[in-house]
Amino acid sequence: MAESGTNQSVEKAAGVLSTFLPGGPLRTADVAKRADLSQSTASRMLATLESVDLVERDGLGMYRLGPALVTLGAAVLNNHPVHRAARQRAQNLAADLRLGANVAERRGDTLFYLCNFEGRDAPRPFMLAGQHNPLHSTGLGKCLLAHTTPEQRRELLGDELPRFTERTVADHDALDEEMATLRARGYTMEIEELALGRACIAAPILDQHGEVAAALSVSGPLSALDLANRQQALADIVVETADAISLDLGYVGPQHAPSRATSR
Repeated sequence: MAESGTNQSVEKAAGVLSTFLPGGPLRTADVAKRADLSQSTASRMLATLESVDLVERDGLGMYRLGPALVTLGAAVLNNHPVHRAARQRAQNLAADLRLGANVAERRGDTLFYLCNFEGRDAPRPFMLAGQHNPLHSTGLGKCLLAHTTPEQRRELLGDELPRFTERTVADHDALDEEMATLRARGYTMEIEELALGRACIAAPILDQHGEVAAALSVSGPLSALDLANRQQALADIVVETADAISLDLGYVGPQHAPSRATSR
């Protein structure tokens, strides 16, 4: 039952579109099952969405998301201040370091990728932009929590933190320690906490008010990051790039200078 003041047709259309998020084409019956609709309702919704290019059909009659969503998505990103400030710098970072470069903001209790670029040593079979990931088990997510208190983190994330690998920070006391380290040195790392064999170094991006607006990371296979030999050099570059993006967003206060001086 829709809440008072909402439009059920719009909610159903959004539900139909969301069934395609896992990827791959779908039959009408698949959409109906995933969206919890009758097949006739799903068929009508798909026909309407197809008429405005929000979905399209292939030669076999299978549906997939349509080109109008690319136009809408591009408009969202082009008008997003963090994306505008960070896109070119992140792209340059990926090319120069041959690693992945990622920018994300917080959406509720998850991080939301605004953009990602692949370096030659860190290819991915899929795009991260538009996807969500946990906050507690990613370098970007920890940066997005940088200005929260322990009490706020517990309220936001709940008492139990899901474990994805044996290295996941899975309790709040350990996360509190990582937050203290992040504040002291201006960056954080994630090593095989979300996926085995992968790591990242991340730093927060601040807005004109000095609040955490987003985060920047470089990521890739452990062999490509070579943290044993390159941790501080990579951290310096990530922090400097995040600082530059912060300045573009209007932040004018000092950032990380004392901690970076003591970390070398």
